[in-house]
Amino acid sequence: MSGLPVQRVREAPGPRSGDGPVPGPGRRWPGVLRMVLARVAGAVFVLLCTATVSFFLVRLSGDPVKVFLPPDATAHQEAVLRAGLGLDRPLLTQYLDYLWGLPRLDLGTSLFYHEPVRDVLADRLPATLQLAAGALVVTLVVALPAGVIAAMRRGRATDRSVMTGVLLGQSTPPFWVGILLILVFAVGLHALPASGYGTLANLVLPSVTLAVYSVAVVARLLRSSLIDVLAGDHIRTARAKGLGPFKVVLAHGLRNASLPVVTVVGLEIGGLLGGAILTEQVFSWPGVGQLTIEAISHRDFPLVQAAVLFFAATFVVVNLLVDLSYRLLDPRVRTSS
Repeated sequence: MSGLPVQRVREAPGPRSGDGPVPGPGRRWPGVLRMVLARVAGAVFVLLCTATVSFFLVRLSGDPVKVFLPPDATAHQEAVLRAGLGLDRPLLTQYLDYLWGLPRLDLGTSLFYHEPVRDVLADRLPATLQLAAGALVVTLVVALPAGVIAAMRRGRATDRSVMTGVLLGQSTPPFWVGILLILVFAVGLHALPASGYGTLANLVLPSVTLAVYSVAVVARLLRSSLIDVLAGDHIRTARAKGLGPFKVVLAHGLRNASLPVVTVVGLEIGGLLGGAILTEQVFSWPGVGQLTIEAISHRDFPLVQAAVLFFAATFVVVNLLVDLSYRLLDPRVRTSS
């Protein structure tokens, strides 16, 4: 036995001392759930901070009783109206009542419209969502082809033309674009209405006005991201296999360049809703933006608080959805989670 050669059995390599256990398919779901719960908790905290700040800041704008009563009103009349509006209670009591109503979507009663704020917002919300959806469609239809073409024609006349348009779009105030479009297409050519709501023709000019800045941002980011991706080894391999330029970009380039674009598109969705305030005012669009300006002028505290919370919730929810969509777009995010 001592003369026979001893065969050593090579052991399968196991995890090193510093490596953790390899997560199986069943162990990924608790990690995903923890990540979702953490994101939701952060979103709730941001909305709570927004509600608190807006509650106290709007009360620094002045007394709404002075707006609703004539200048020669007596102190007794002011006291009676203040009690009727619930503004005579301690500020802390008003704040706690406001927070208590938020989980039940009880946003109070409008001081100007004398209706529940929830109903007033619900009446104006469809117009704002319609305007934001129209602007988002214009953004995607114009920005995505422009960014792809500029990346494929880098350094050529097409690329320079697209980048010039991007520079103009980012440096031009939206309200000025709206006024210019009204002068050209409504006053000069009589092709589209200058204001109004309810038809597709009424939606064209406000949507284009609201989308100008977003088109510039998305096209510029897609161009730069796609240029980096097209310089990768996998793109050279795809070209070596004989694939055409558009097929290479669409099949191998866009998905890898989509993460920063999805992020900025998500931010722009919130920006479209927030930026609709001035656009709705220019085109007399009866949405939440115009309602916010009216509420500020009337010092309608509950309505202003609800409008600010609505815009903040839009940003938070969209960012949360974008954050969760990373797992679908990039396998590296799923692996790291």
